Amino acid sequence: MKPSLLVIVRHAESARNHAKKGSVYFADDAARRVVRGTPDHLIALTDDGHKQAEQTGAAVRERFGTFDAVYHSGYTRTIQTAEGILAAYTAEERARMPVRTDLYIRERDAGYTYDMTTAEAEQAFPWLNEYWRTFGGFFARPPGGESLADVVTRVNTFLEAVERAHAGEKVLVVTHGGTIRCLRFALDRWDYERALGWPDGQEPANCGVTTYRPDSGDALALVDYNQVYWTVGSADDGS
Repeated sequence: MKPSLLVIVRHAESARNHAKKGSVYFADDAARRVVRGTPDHLIALTDDGHKQAEQTGAAVRERFGTFDAVYHSGYTRTIQTAEGILAAYTAEERARMPVRTDLYIRERDAGYTYDMTTAEAEQAFPWLNEYWRTFGGFFARPPGGESLADVVTRVNTFLEAVERAHAGEKVLVVTHGGTIRCLRFALDRWDYERALGWPDGQEPANCGVTTYRPDSGDALALVDYNQVYWTVGSADDGS
């Protein structure tokens, strides 16, 4: 038996999202300066990101009520997003919703290019663009990092654990853009071609809400994808 409801939320706008403005690498040193040297798990939300989380929380509470469990990746930006969402609930409601960290839903490891500008990445790894074109965005690994295919392995482990622990229950998951692509690969049974990249305009928005419920065969089926309930800040397709 599956959870009765699985709600997946991408974290709100982070300082790194704001600095990169949707690019793979930083445009230049000026764009990188604010977050340079900060490891991925310590990247925090922007002021707009906090507002996005709070506004999303109000909508999530109204639409879904309370949850039996809340999971986040343990990264600062997902912790803060979960806290912002849960701020919409009363203290009594929050006390009934255990919050847990699960490293299996952390963001993909970006590897050695994590803090690089476009020019630096091209100089250090001149073969990288051709390699990426050859293998595509699902199988290619950033130097020193993970492919999305690698992430699917741990996402499947997470989903199996959630199904065992929360049969018939309502579960909220706060995670990352790349991880959401892997969750959709697993839950929606995508083939490799479909997983290569998001179609234009389909990248998960900051605080985009995706919902699954069991179908008649007790498989989790997509109800809706990437619903946005906030009115501040700007959506971004980064991590």
